[in-house]
Amino acid sequence: MESDNLVFFVNGKKVIEQKADPEMMFLPYLRKKLHLTGSKYACGEGGCGSCTVMISTIHPVSRKIIHFSANSCLLPICSLHGKAVTTVEGIGSSHTRLHPVQERIAKAHGSQCGFCTPGMVMSMYALMRNHPEPTMDQIYEALGGNLCRCTGYRAIVDGCKTFCKEENCCQNQEKISKGLLHNGPVESQSSTTVLFKKEEFLPLDPSQELIFPPELILMMEEQNPKTMFFQGERIKWITPFNLEELLELKAQYPKAPIVVGNTNIGLQMKLKGVFHPVLISAGRIAELFVVKCTDHGLSVGAACTLSMLKESLNDAVSHLPQEKTKIFRALLQQLKTLAGQQIRNVASLGGHVISRITNSDLNPVLAAGNASLHLLSKGGARHIPCNVLFFRSTEESPNILAEELLVSILIPYSQKREIVTAFRKAQNKVNSAAIVVSGMRVLFQENTDIIEDCNIFFGGIGESTMFARKTRDVVIGRHWDEGMLSDACRTVLYEVSLPPSAPGGMVEYRRTLTVSFLFKFYLEVLNELKLWYNGRNCHNPLKLSEDGNITNSQAAKGNAKQRYQTAKLDQPLQDTIGRPVMHHSAAMQVSGEAVYCDDMPAIEGELFMALVTSSRAHAKIISIDLTEALSMLGVSDVVTAKDIPDTNKFLYNEWEDQLFADDKVLCVGYIIGAVLADTPTHAKQAADKVNIVYEDIEPAILTIEDAIKYKSFYEPDRKLKQGNVDEAFNTVDHIHEGDFHIGGQKHFYMETQSIRVVPSKDNKEMDIYAASQDPSYIQGLVASTLSIPSNRIHCHVKRIGGAFGGKIVQTAHLAAITAVAAKKTRQAVRCILERGEDMLIIGGRHPYIGKYKVGFMNDGKIVAADIMLYSNGGCTTMESVYIMELSMLQTTHAYSIPNLRCHGRVCRTNLPSNTSFRGFGFPQAAMITEVWIEELAAKCNLPTHKIKEINMYRNLAVTPFKQELDVTNLRRCWEECMENSEYHTRKEKVLRFNKQNYWTKRGISIIPLNFPVSYITAFQNQAAALVHIYRDGSVLVSHGGTEMGQGIHTKMIQIASRELQIPISYIHICETSTAAVPNTIASAATVGTDVNGMAVKIACEKLRKRLEPIISRNPTGTWESWIKEAFFERISLSVTGFNRGYDTYMDWEKGEGHPFQYCVNGAVCSEVEIDCLTGDHKNIRTDIVMDVGCSINPALDIGQIEGAFVQGIGLFTTEELKYSPEGVLYTRGPGQYKILTVWDVPQELNVSLLSSSQNPYTIYSSKVLQIHWKITAITDCLLMFHDVLCLRGTVVKYTLMSSSRF
Repeated sequence: MESDNLVFFVNGKKVIEQKADPEMMFLPYLRKKLHLTGSKYACGEGGCGSCTVMISTIHPVSRKIIHFSANSCLLPICSLHGKAVTTVEGIGSSHTRLHPVQERIAKAHGSQCGFCTPGMVMSMYALMRNHPEPTMDQIYEALGGNLCRCTGYRAIVDGCKTFCKEENCCQNQEKISKGLLHNGPVESQSSTTVLFKKEEFLPLDPSQELIFPPELILMMEEQNPKTMFFQGERIKWITPFNLEELLELKAQYPKAPIVVGNTNIGLQMKLKGVFHPVLISAGRIAELFVVKCTDHGLSVGAACTLSMLKESLNDAVSHLPQEKTKIFRALLQQLKTLAGQQIRNVASLGGHVISRITNSDLNPVLAAGNASLHLLSKGGARHIPCNVLFFRSTEESPNILAEELLVSILIPYSQKREIVTAFRKAQNKVNSAAIVVSGMRVLFQENTDIIEDCNIFFGGIGESTMFARKTRDVVIGRHWDEGMLSDACRTVLYEVSLPPSAPGGMVEYRRTLTVSFLFKFYLEVLNELKLWYNGRNCHNPLKLSEDGNITNSQAAKGNAKQRYQTAKLDQPLQDTIGRPVMHHSAAMQVSGEAVYCDDMPAIEGELFMALVTSSRAHAKIISIDLTEALSMLGVSDVVTAKDIPDTNKFLYNEWEDQLFADDKVLCVGYIIGAVLADTPTHAKQAADKVNIVYEDIEPAILTIEDAIKYKSFYEPDRKLKQGNVDEAFNTVDHIHEGDFHIGGQKHFYMETQSIRVVPSKDNKEMDIYAASQDPSYIQGLVASTLSIPSNRIHCHVKRIGGAFGGKIVQTAHLAAITAVAAKKTRQAVRCILERGEDMLIIGGRHPYIGKYKVGFMNDGKIVAADIMLYSNGGCTTMESVYIMELSMLQTTHAYSIPNLRCHGRVCRTNLPSNTSFRGFGFPQAAMITEVWIEELAAKCNLPTHKIKEINMYRNLAVTPFKQELDVTNLRRCWEECMENSEYHTRKEKVLRFNKQNYWTKRGISIIPLNFPVSYITAFQNQAAALVHIYRDGSVLVSHGGTEMGQGIHTKMIQIASRELQIPISYIHICETSTAAVPNTIASAATVGTDVNGMAVKIACEKLRKRLEPIISRNPTGTWESWIKEAFFERISLSVTGFNRGYDTYMDWEKGEGHPFQYCVNGAVCSEVEIDCLTGDHKNIRTDIVMDVGCSINPALDIGQIEGAFVQGIGLFTTEELKYSPEGVLYTRGPGQYKILTVWDVPQELNVSLLSSSQNPYTIYSSKVLQIHWKITAITDCLLMFHDVLCLRGTVVKYTLMSSSRF
């Protein structure tokens, strides 16, 4: 059977696809077929929102046009027939006119690396199409399905909330701008909180939006549309248009799944390899979208999306008596946090129910509420209860027959004497699968607290939704009292039996949650009973003042404040130094026009690479069989170590590494080979067919503990000593010993590793386009791998979609492998890792174990410390020794320790090699110090802040490596943070809160920051720049730094503008290229702006000096006239600038040196609240004071501070890496690895830049801050949890952080 034509519209233009493949998702179709690359691939599983588009269609029942956001990575193109799609390119352009949503996010500084920005824009745009003046709740809900790794979300929300008219958002923003609101002391006129001017924004005009195509309206009005068939390479897609046809198809293809939103079936096929030869779409069947109120409840069509369900439930709640809507409200509570908005907009209620997912958010509530399912087949209709028999249904013993269709779900009305509640615990507030979920219902006898009926269902326990039948039987007929509760808790623990190896882990935590949920239900019901009976007829109730009052942990929408010092009054307007200039690429990023590596169009014959990686942690390779892979459709070749022209092995600094495995593999994910094919799909399919035979090698070392046991370490080990530690221990009043374990963290940059290699026609030169922080390292490694000179290799970096240290060494490895493939095939080759591959192959932040012994006096004065650090380096050394060195040099953090001994060892394990990550070892080392200082305070019975003040560095500090560092501003930041945060007042409030609330506790903590800056080795601090002035007066700047969202290009333009005394509009930066600026240094270690900015300044000074004679002769002339005259006078208008950088060094033999140039100081105070029953928490408020010197661009600097802080919170609260005992990483995407969402950030995040701060070592007295704020979140979060746990009498053991640890 031939395929029908697929017809839909994109941005108002008709698209006709004659050969629609059901396996083709809309995102790759958009990017590769329609060349609309604004929508980004970042995860491929609907978990990040980077691919968000807006779908417009006609509702099958109401016949109204509806608009909603959706993840294009999960939308099969076959599902789009008769629909209109709007992408980010379709709403505005930087070349014509930005849409107000695009403009406001850009001007509010809500775009840094820009990779997530188009998705943010489209989520907000879809909301605005339905609600032109949204509430803050609606904004947070719309953005809840979008992830951002750079900004910390505050700036994005600031831009979006300018569309609101709520008293608590925009009007307060105006007051803040006018200085009417402030936190802490009144600032002088030299400071401001205005980062953007709202009055400059374009107004929203809904009449200018794209209309729904009339042709599609006519298509929908067609009386008898025929069933449509789309046949792909492997799969057939069928779209019927009436219920009778659907039932016929269900009988004909009983095993074919019914598809509506593809959020479940699509993920099974992509992530689990499930294959369905036939898919049946139910998206056009009107009967499946009917919602109606009946005598018994609300009947909801099975194809209704979760968003439609939510709308229907809200409507019912607003019209029906409260006593009838208790089940509805419990479901609404779950729907608020279930997945992201894009998923809820397409996922169907029927699909959610019928999938019987073990941790379903809705099924336990539906079961507890006695919902029923309406089934239909050619043989007739029937109703079945949504109960345990349904959940336990299997293919062998089905509760629903294969030919039956779920038509609707009946959600009953609740009764007067009934209480229904839902509970849920997940890693994130929203867009996160539940760890455990529960639906509970109780019905009381008339005018008593005696239980007449009860339902208790759990999700996340066992293979399906579980009914606690024995617990129910125990409580029936009992009074609602403590005796009933005790028996119920004991019984539910007996019923919830999980083996230690249960999928998902956290066995004890999950069992504990079942009891916690039951206890929460008890308290909530007790509250209701008191309201019902005013204390009468309640049997032995608990006192609510002591045991109730569990606060809601939903995020509030506070007003963050950002304060910075303004530019001098006499500074020219065109001089933007010190002013909050918008990121130079922001307009292109919000419009989807910014080009990233994979956005580049493919050239003729370009091949796509898929990597073949090891499935074993430590094994010999016995054989590799490529036969089946090479025979597959579209496959061109396979490359392995044998194809490398020179040698597979190379040195990174002095440590050996290799590109491909040759005779053995060292970790799961170790690269063995690479398949080349005509499409990414064909390459991936063939890579899965490479047959490798292994022989395991023992032992496979996975943890630091294993490495210590087997003495598996990398050399050299490092030691640092100051004073006489052993003698000092003999003089102290107390000695404290302890240890902790901090887990790893993945970079989770939004743009995965991306490389494109294009060889010249004669195969003697290569252009490499890469998302890399170090293009020169790529150039050198590729040249040595191919055995050709570096001058034949040109590496280009336009922009990077986030990096955080993860795109230096391993990116170069991938580039070299891609270059080998390009040389062998003489074709361009593109290597874009999928999210799962990226997280499997690329290492991350090093896990650490720290052991400490500290001697101190009764007054809290620290006398001696003996620190032992272990890090998990992975299977090769890479950067691990260097990072351990930095940890050791910064282990004292902000404190003076007269006698110190520190020893560091890097463990060799069989995990992927860990690498640089924002902070370069500083967060782990500084955290050790903050932890044991907190513990010392407890032992001394002194406030923690007093211990810190007693031992804090002052003025000119002498480090353990005998370098003097000026830390004068450390004390200033500390005192200002104390004042701004109202620390002492709030500390008292926290203590009062904790006395009044037994099950919810708060903690508040303040810590200092002392972060030394620069590379340890002097040659790494150099930089160069190239500046051209063209005859029309325009200026092109090239420098060695790479733009990854930190705004380095924007700052370089600002610097050139000041030095050349011209507007920034005259200046352009194209890319970072080894052909323009050779021998560049990695953009890392925070020094990018410092060293490259000085190089640009030097170059511009030379040019200005050359122009001085011309300017002096014609002082009233224009820039253009001066340049024209210079050209005619044969004055060179091109110049290089070179900056030698800092003279740093470290002599480890002597234990002394000058490894850093200066310090960045700061302080942060944060307050959190924790639910002691579940471990759930919320971040209430954070105040940060930061010494950035004289900020070149306050908007960029504040954005970096906020983004790093939020990334740090994620490390300790949600970002947990999970491995199998065989070393297989389980957490390979946003579905399992949870970075923070907009709902998880502090409700109030205030940032102040320290005023009147000078720094003689850097350009314009600025200071860098691109990485070090990680520690403020890490230690602060940890210590706040420590504070709260100590209140509960808990013994604190520091380990991998997640809510299950608390």
